[in-house]
Amino acid sequence: MARRSGTDGSLLHSLPWTLAALSFAIMPHLPYLPVWVTITCLGCAAGRLQAERKRWRLPPAWIRMILALICFIGVFVSYNAISGVGPGSALLSVMAALKLLETRQRRDQFVLLFISIFLIMSALLREQYLWSLPYLLIALLLTLTAWLQMSTSQSASARQALRNSGRLLLYAAPLMLTMWIFFPRISNPFWAVPVDTSSGVSGLSDQMSPGDISSLSLSDAVAFRVRFDGIIPEPRQRYWRGLILQRFDGRTWSGSEPMIAARNNRPVEYFGDPVSYQITMEATRQHWVFALDIPYQWSLPGTFIGQQLELMRAQPIDQRTTYSVVSYPRFRLNAELQDYSRRFHVRLPDGSNPKTVKLARDMRAAVGSDEAFVDSVLRKFHEEEYFYTLEPPALGRHSVDEFLFETRRGFCEHYASAFAVMMRAAGIPSRVVLGYQGGEVNPMGNYMIVRQSDAHAWTEVWLQGEGWRRVDPTAAVAPERIDAGMSAAMFAGAGASWGLIAPSAFLHQVMLTWDALNETWNDWILGYGPENQNAFMEWLGMEKPDWQKMMLTGLALLAALAMAISILLIMRYGRPAKDKAAVLYRQFTEAAGVAPYRGESPLAFASRLGELDGSVRDAANDVTGRYLAARYGPPSELGMLELQQSVRRFPRRKRSPRERK
Repeated sequence: MARRSGTDGSLLHSLPWTLAALSFAIMPHLPYLPVWVTITCLGCAAGRLQAERKRWRLPPAWIRMILALICFIGVFVSYNAISGVGPGSALLSVMAALKLLETRQRRDQFVLLFISIFLIMSALLREQYLWSLPYLLIALLLTLTAWLQMSTSQSASARQALRNSGRLLLYAAPLMLTMWIFFPRISNPFWAVPVDTSSGVSGLSDQMSPGDISSLSLSDAVAFRVRFDGIIPEPRQRYWRGLILQRFDGRTWSGSEPMIAARNNRPVEYFGDPVSYQITMEATRQHWVFALDIPYQWSLPGTFIGQQLELMRAQPIDQRTTYSVVSYPRFRLNAELQDYSRRFHVRLPDGSNPKTVKLARDMRAAVGSDEAFVDSVLRKFHEEEYFYTLEPPALGRHSVDEFLFETRRGFCEHYASAFAVMMRAAGIPSRVVLGYQGGEVNPMGNYMIVRQSDAHAWTEVWLQGEGWRRVDPTAAVAPERIDAGMSAAMFAGAGASWGLIAPSAFLHQVMLTWDALNETWNDWILGYGPENQNAFMEWLGMEKPDWQKMMLTGLALLAALAMAISILLIMRYGRPAKDKAAVLYRQFTEAAGVAPYRGESPLAFASRLGELDGSVRDAANDVTGRYLAARYGPPSELGMLELQQSVRRFPRRKRSPRERK
């Protein structure tokens, strides 16, 4: 007999629910999936549903094998890997799509729903935003509904199916909360999942060429959030130090690998009062750790400070990270500079930007000191027609020459680069610092938001007796950029002239409110780590909480909740009432004096009873016929009454000696 390869429509009532659950599970992955994966999933889903409706034949095995091989190769080519969140999500998606093409029975739908659950959970590996919780609940509700619909022969209404699934989730909610609160937390995860790099993460680069940071300044993505323990520093003190660029090839600045500086070897003197704060930094997949100039103490493990007072972490920051820092806004860095370091920081490539070099040397010769030269260059930027813009013209080989003498329009990296080159041309050591400047205070949560639009470049120059001094030439051209920050400048009118498109004040307020809600979510839910858990256990009255106490408490609560839920279910449903027809039939078998065999049908029992005693054959057949009609036929009060009368008429008989044997 040939094996059936088509469809018979038996899955038509449950397949749409399965497709809905699978689609909702894939939804968070769509922005990260290649277009061809999305098209494959949509095509297979639509084709499989149509095949079930039209009773079409499904593709043979050899076609499915070829498609699977093509999709596997496509994922590898798209990601250059097959492991990680991105490749793994793509593989799961195409596996589900191809599994649809061979789904003929309910057990195949079980596999699809298992894949849906994996896709739902893998979406949480990328990020756990505030909307992750409602998404998770809705996705589980759809998956559970599809499971229930698949397990029944008749399709319930959508409302009834969702109600049943919601009731089951409500029963599980207390158990889930108990596990979340009391299960011991650990500082580091059990495993590390590589996040895909198919989509770029906005952030600073380890090099700077004209136009690099201006692209970040158009992004409102959050770089990090800050909570200060006391008074928030003034805007001109909010320089978030990142990395130091010391090498210049005529167009591009680059840095060097930082060397660990022991505390007693740090070339810095601290003055005044420190500033304490906590930073929650978004994932960057980079090694730089940002802090206010100049960091003194920090709590992030695996982080060290370099000779230029930049913080670096040994492992890339691939997830949201929270750490505390103590910084000193007043400091003196490298009061003495060794000769090799001085020569290194005045080095310029031969033949590059000759006009800038000549201008700088002429200006330095016209003043009496390095300090006066710094002031004269800043005054030049301030008084002459130089403009701050996020849409500067393109620059060629001698980028600084073209900027200073021709375009005169640029962003912070243009001014920082030109200023540092002029300093080096005059024999003054200089370097470029990349980081962030400013930040916007969110009144909803009393914390500061530092966005990618606050990315900034400034310079440091070394002056005799003073050490490295921070000089921001952008402040000479666009002081509102430093005093107000990018967010405030958008609403002050300056942003429009720079090339920014400002949202309405109402929309901006809505964005701040949403960010405050996300911050609360991060603090109380995602930030529920070992320290917060121990503090909460102490608040509940548990003295010196440890993992043993929390595990025992959690298990005890789980047992109590399971018992309470079981009692509720028993009270809600109770024992089903005995079938009246079955009760009457049992009275009949007792009156007959003969017990039915295990698995013996009523007709077979009546036949055996008639062979044993022919006098009751007709009465037994009458009771049996009426019992079958009442038990398995349409509900009828008259039929039940007739069965009852027939049982009463049946004569009670005694077992014969042969039957007793």
